Amino acid sequence: MLSPVKRFVAWRRWPQALVMLGGSLLAAGLISCGTVERAVVAPPGIPGATYVGSKACEECHEQITRGFATAAHARLLAPGPNAKEMGCESCHGPGSKHAESGDRLTILNPKKSPDLCFQCHLDKRGEFNLPHSHPVLAGRIACSDCHDPHQGALMAKAGLFAQGGNALCLNCHAAQHGPFVFEHEALRDGCTTCHRPHGSVNAKLLTQRNQTLCLKCHFQQQQSGGQLLIGGMDHTSFVRQGTCWSGGCHEAVHGSQVNSSLRY
Repeated sequence: MLSPVKRFVAWRRWPQALVMLGGSLLAAGLISCGTVERAVVAPPGIPGATYVGSKACEECHEQITRGFATAAHARLLAPGPNAKEMGCESCHGPGSKHAESGDRLTILNPKKSPDLCFQCHLDKRGEFNLPHSHPVLAGRIACSDCHDPHQGALMAKAGLFAQGGNALCLNCHAAQHGPFVFEHEALRDGCTTCHRPHGSVNAKLLTQRNQTLCLKCHFQQQQSGGQLLIGGMDHTSFVRQGTCWSGGCHEAVHGSQVNSSLRY
């Protein structure tokens, strides 16, 4: 039976013993438990095809590959021979057959199958399965309709947006396009201030339910008498009637041409 002091010394020497007996064992434990924060994903495969590297793609797709160095996906490139698998072919699969024949059927096209994107973006697959989402799983739109995987600022806050700001959303949602005489200031911060672009548990892809969404930004003051003042008006009874935009009050949530309170 070891004394408390000897047990403490043995415990302190335990990592050293592991290193002496097999440093790889300790390294494997540290890497698996505390270092790796990303899933390891194998690139897609095509039966009978081998990797040829992104240089081979540039011969025919120069216009697409020209700006790839600026894309977030360019960070998948690895030094040495492993780079062959982590350029264009990390999404499109090994390209030897395609390089030989030029046949589109011999290469993978993520635009036709979001499953290729979901191999890495697992969280987005989950969001698209929420009760309200953009119809990507239904095949009505593709990830590349909103995201450009081939170019874009690496650290852009909006990610791989094909266009900046609200312009991307307004391509499809033209009814929300201004300019408005009375604008909703939230639009200055972007549509994602109120909407989750991939999917949400709330209708209209909203980030919050009902009037909770509006109360995140609009000044509110709770009085001792139970009043909820917003804009100098008591909203205590109003917020019980439903959402701010469906209760007959502020229906023009994106902007109005005639009313400063966005009532219509």
